[in-house]
Amino acid sequence: MKSDHQRQVTLNTRRRCFFQQCGLGVAGMAAGTLLHHDGPQVSASYADAVSQRDESNPLAPREPHFAPKAKRVIYLFHAGAPSQLELFDHKPELAKRDGQLPPAELLENYRAAFIDPRSALLGPKYNFAPQGECGMVLSELLPYTSKIADDICLIRSMHTEAVNHAPGQIMMNTGSQQFGRPSFGSWTLYGLGNEAENLPGFVVLTSAKGTSGGASNYGCGFLPTMYGGTPFRSVGDPVLYLSNPPGMDRASQRESLDALRELNASSANFFGDPEISSRIQSYELAYQLQASAPELMDLSQEPKEVLDQYGIKDPNEASYAKNCLLARRLIERDVRFVQLFHEAWDQHGNLTSAIKKNTEDTDKASAALVSDLKQRGLLEDTIVVWGGEFGRTPMVQGGNDGRDHHNRSYSIWIAGGGIRSGHVHGETDELGFNVSKDPVHVHDLNATLLHLLGMDHEQLTYRFQGRDFRLTDVHGEVVKEILA
Repeated sequence: MKSDHQRQVTLNTRRRCFFQQCGLGVAGMAAGTLLHHDGPQVSASYADAVSQRDESNPLAPREPHFAPKAKRVIYLFHAGAPSQLELFDHKPELAKRDGQLPPAELLENYRAAFIDPRSALLGPKYNFAPQGECGMVLSELLPYTSKIADDICLIRSMHTEAVNHAPGQIMMNTGSQQFGRPSFGSWTLYGLGNEAENLPGFVVLTSAKGTSGGASNYGCGFLPTMYGGTPFRSVGDPVLYLSNPPGMDRASQRESLDALRELNASSANFFGDPEISSRIQSYELAYQLQASAPELMDLSQEPKEVLDQYGIKDPNEASYAKNCLLARRLIERDVRFVQLFHEAWDQHGNLTSAIKKNTEDTDKASAALVSDLKQRGLLEDTIVVWGGEFGRTPMVQGGNDGRDHHNRSYSIWIAGGGIRSGHVHGETDELGFNVSKDPVHVHDLNATLLHLLGMDHEQLTYRFQGRDFRLTDVHGEVVKEILA
């Protein structure tokens, strides 16, 4: 016999279940009938994706749509918008016209973030020269990237709609300027699952300062939370509150987690809420991380010559260089997606000295990561991306030593996993203002990266609010010219 209390709990549960399933009661049921007819209308790709998922382990590795060129991604996101005109896109004509006004026809329908578009032109602050056997023209600020010129593909024709940092960063990482969409790393984890036994499938490392777009740059959006990026710290516990409190030993914690797992599993079976499965996964992952994360972060295992290669002076200090080495260690442990954020490139003024400092902090480690991966046989199936949210204007800002935001043309580079090496794709006009050949939009870039991972960007979808969403929205073409 049930007690009065038990009967009341059962009744309340049924009431909650009724309102949860019916939405707005009778109106919800009517709307459901109109929308679904004989059952939920979902795309074949979505149904296939759902059917392939192991409900007991939603993060289990899954087969891609077709044979991939790469299995993993390291995304070096240099937030703040590095100036392509000082780093990657040599413009002798811009140097000749330094101090002159830009041609009027260039400014038609042009919107700058802050400056008057009629500001004078600003010539490049540093020299350029051909590098490697491929003859890729790069800045003197990049002596180490110059050494890997034959291993990278430089895209000089990137463009985007966003003109400010937060929307631009979110656009690059989620395919939308608006908050709430899943990040590229989350889509990758959702599509391919996690092969790492004791680590998250998507890890985030930050140096310099936090990004303007915040956690939206690596969040899961409307995907279940298990697909979101896990931020790791470079100093102290890799993840906050990872260590057990006093009085809690490993065995006691395991017993508590087992009991909690049973309760959550019971709730998951009753309610069918994917967030309960996410909660189970997060508790188990935290338990595993207590053993795996400290070993991962311990760079004392690395030889001195490797630390020197990356430019790590003190392994205990947080730095971009340390994060690059950690990225290699993470993918060695089968982490699917590692993203580094380094926001330090917003040179509206003081461009000459500030960008030099930026490259001193990042150039050596970025190149070392590519070389290290190549030497270990990991570059073949790992994609490395280097880039920011947009570029900088050919016009001056901040007196005579700064550049404003520029979304019409900017540069990034990619290496590894099926990418054409020693290749330059796209061109800009003689002043570096507009793309003049082979434009590559953010959606095209993301479609291409997913293609290298063996996923069709039009088929990798998730049903949310009555429609199938994807990383590239309703846009994007694979850039076949940059594929090996």
